[in-house]
Amino acid sequence: MHILRKAKSASKFLKTISWSSSRSKRFLNEEARDRVRALKPGDKLHGYTVQKVEEVPDFFITAVMLTHDKTGAEHLHAARDDENNTFSVTFRTTPLDSTGVPHILEHTVLCGSEKFPVRDPFFKMLSRSMATFMNALTAYDWTMYPFSSQNEQDFTNLMSVYMDAAFSPLIRELDFCQEGWRLEQSDLTDPTSPIVFKGVVYNEMKGVFSNSQSLYLQEALNCLLPSHTYGVVSGGDPAHITSLTHQQLRDFHAKHYHPSNARFFTYGHLPLESHLQFINASLEKFSQISPSAKVPLEPRWKKPRSKHITCAPDPMAADPDKQHTVSVNFLMSEITDVYENFIASVLGYLLTNGETSPFYQALVESKLGSDYSPNTGFHSDTKEAIFAVGLMNVCEGDVDKVLKIIEETVDKVIEEGFDKTRINALLHQIELSQRHQGGNFGFHLALTLASTWNHEGDPVQSMQVGSIVERFREDIKQNPKLLQEKVKHYLKDNQHRLTLTMGPDSDFESKRTQEEESRLAKLVADLREKDKETIYQRGLDLQDQQNLKEDLSCLPSLKIDDLSKLIKPEPMEMNHAGWSFIQTCEQPTNGVTYLRQASSLEGLPEELMPYVPLFSEVITSIGAGGQDYLWMSQQQELYTGGLSASPLCVGHHTSSSRMQRGILFSSHCLEKNIKHMLDLWTHIINSPDFSDLSRLSTLIKMSASNLASGLADNGHRYAMASSAAGLDVLSQNHEVLFGLSQVQTMKKVAELDDISDVVYKLQTIADLVLDKSCLRLAVNATPTVMDRSVNGIKSYLNNIKGAAEMTSVFPEVEEIKAASHKTHYQLPFSVNFVSQSFPAVRYTHKDFAPLNVLATLMSRKFLHREIREKGGAYGSGAIISPGVFSFFSYRDPNSLATLDVFQRCVQWATSGEISGEDIDEAKLGVFQKIDKPVPPGSRGQTRFVYDISDDMRQANRDRLFSVSEEDVRRVASTYLNEESCPNGVAILGPTNATVREDEGWTVVSTEEAAEEKAQA
Repeated sequence: MHILRKAKSASKFLKTISWSSSRSKRFLNEEARDRVRALKPGDKLHGYTVQKVEEVPDFFITAVMLTHDKTGAEHLHAARDDENNTFSVTFRTTPLDSTGVPHILEHTVLCGSEKFPVRDPFFKMLSRSMATFMNALTAYDWTMYPFSSQNEQDFTNLMSVYMDAAFSPLIRELDFCQEGWRLEQSDLTDPTSPIVFKGVVYNEMKGVFSNSQSLYLQEALNCLLPSHTYGVVSGGDPAHITSLTHQQLRDFHAKHYHPSNARFFTYGHLPLESHLQFINASLEKFSQISPSAKVPLEPRWKKPRSKHITCAPDPMAADPDKQHTVSVNFLMSEITDVYENFIASVLGYLLTNGETSPFYQALVESKLGSDYSPNTGFHSDTKEAIFAVGLMNVCEGDVDKVLKIIEETVDKVIEEGFDKTRINALLHQIELSQRHQGGNFGFHLALTLASTWNHEGDPVQSMQVGSIVERFREDIKQNPKLLQEKVKHYLKDNQHRLTLTMGPDSDFESKRTQEEESRLAKLVADLREKDKETIYQRGLDLQDQQNLKEDLSCLPSLKIDDLSKLIKPEPMEMNHAGWSFIQTCEQPTNGVTYLRQASSLEGLPEELMPYVPLFSEVITSIGAGGQDYLWMSQQQELYTGGLSASPLCVGHHTSSSRMQRGILFSSHCLEKNIKHMLDLWTHIINSPDFSDLSRLSTLIKMSASNLASGLADNGHRYAMASSAAGLDVLSQNHEVLFGLSQVQTMKKVAELDDISDVVYKLQTIADLVLDKSCLRLAVNATPTVMDRSVNGIKSYLNNIKGAAEMTSVFPEVEEIKAASHKTHYQLPFSVNFVSQSFPAVRYTHKDFAPLNVLATLMSRKFLHREIREKGGAYGSGAIISPGVFSFFSYRDPNSLATLDVFQRCVQWATSGEISGEDIDEAKLGVFQKIDKPVPPGSRGQTRFVYDISDDMRQANRDRLFSVSEEDVRRVASTYLNEESCPNGVAILGPTNATVREDEGWTVVSTEEAAEEKAQA
């Protein structure tokens, strides 16, 4: 997976510290930390020398830094009493061209190794493991192989596969051809068929750069840091990928994938000694060499630079004349200076984050564009940090106005500084982020430390957030103008800054297609007949390899019998509050209180339903309670982790004729601030203010812009929503709220000059849902404050408007008759997103478990091979959701051929080829998902949102254990028979002459397709 990071109006620092840290009883047990506290610098341990041992009190970690004596490999162990252990090995990878060599290598090393010479052992371990995370990541200048697991044997199994893959991969030419790129006949059965480009990474990167925001982000990096590795595309530019050779790939591995260039990370409660002993055994055959060259500092410019690039026009743009993006990008300090990097990240937050920030007020509120440019914010993913700020969806004639505003805002900040309240709000956000518990702490810690450590910075120092903040408090006290001075230094006086503009070119996509065709034609023209024969034979050889039934006995595996037969219960209580109830879940939340409120949309006119997502988007971002949106925004920053709302569209666990449509309001705060948080919700419930049309217009344009720009990255989700829409009432509503029709609804709203009618619709929704008669609540908090929290919530309920009449959570709805349909949505993409959906069953039905096993089985045993390995798509799968079973492909060069694969997959599942071992591996895959750790703040939400009790979860688990081969074949033939079952098909992608209306397809442009569904 290639990482191309985006940041909008947020400080990278706050993302950095949003780790889980818990003072639960479990974490108060310091056995894991005590085991390493006795170590001291100079101690020898299994081929390693201890460099330092340091406490990290902010995250309940004892950190140990070690060096491998023979190779010089570095190792950081973060001892913490957490059962979800993490391992990663990271290499500095610094390409000097855009062939994507580190990205293709990341894929290829996972295709077989000396100890595990099977095809794609990494993917096959997904079905033999209970990993809570498994992946591989290619960043700008490093490549990481991480995993997490709660099972000690599983951890050892995965470490053996990862170590052998990284240090002893086979890197076979056929694997390079499959994962990277190759020339191959379009029809392998016909040697005279046209030769085309194929390859997983090739198509992945075509998909990445179908998104104009990705183009912009990449160009901004390349142009600001052009002299070395950041001046190229580490993930690969499709125009250059096809010049990479297999030998160059092998050479890159030999140079970069060596222990002397490696950084190992382990985290959790498992003993450090066992990790070191295992790793040392794998490294004994290596000797120390000079590690991969360091990334040099970028030569600083004498004067600023500028550049203009083009992109494809956006067919979903609200205003066709406003499709320019502009930003100013500044090169800052080295990220290895941890404190200076913190200061720079603080500036990034204060300048751009939140409605009260200077650039939000000056730029976003100017109405010159719809939202910040995609690169806006502080970034520390490169050796020297970057700050960028700009706007997107700007008129070409307004670009200079935007640049002038940026310059004037910098001058104003230097002159006036930052309001102390904003600094206090930032410090509050840091404290809350430290306490807030997210998922998979170990992996996120590894990811956060990677860039600093990769450039030989101190990863342990980076974790000492408390001491860094205290130093900042003291420095700002001693020098109140510290931040103003930094703004002057980094922004005003900094000559190393790039102004990047991007505008639409109606010929952009055709030029890109012509470039690819020309490049292909040149390569084919240079082929001799013997070369063509070789290509044809290689295609057959690759197909044979892909079809080969392998002996996987060399791969380690957990067994179904290793798993607990019991669910992890999530105990809760129901506290009645007159007409409603408060679900309470006492958890070790580390001093944070989590509140969720669900409000029903029952009774809302259907014509208003498409406006519910917009209502959810704006309701916590406008004025309320007689205060304007600026005051509300500031109060949220000062006292909460933010207030949010999102549409709910949930089917009943048993009945297809019952459905919950509502809005979920979510928030969390430090325990001491719960009254402030409830007061803010009181303002919102009792008196939201829709009168500020300028504010609403800004929010509408931002929402429409974000939806449109997300199409290229989320095409498979839109395809699945569309393919399922005609099958049941739940999916029909889901498409209205989250599908292409929602994109079109927002496009139309954003185009309006007069939004008074929209305001009326939003106020009508508010009158219905902002009412205690349809509210139910859930709170997660520590036992010591739960009673106080419940009493506070009861008082809050007494203070908000509404009659005491609780509505039904899952009211009866009128069902629809499932109807088959096929639609192709034409979009300016270089790849396709394909989906086919069938009616299925609900959670408590006896067939839900075998369908779940079937989906995992199909994804891993058939679709991966046929769609990714053979077809070259980046991803594919099958998924069961309540009432619907869907197939999908992601960034797929094929369309109708993929639909054929879906049907062949059904035939395969019903043919009897499936073994008992296949079923067990698929069950492991299902349990892998449902047994992932749930953060304390989220426990109990399955019951609250879906009304699924622990007893239901246990019954489903029991059924999963008992699923047989016959069960899987039966449900495949019963529910996925294209001839007898209604089904929906959707393709999102470029114009395709093979998709014909006279063959039952509806072929429409993006605007026509979405408008048609919006009207429906």
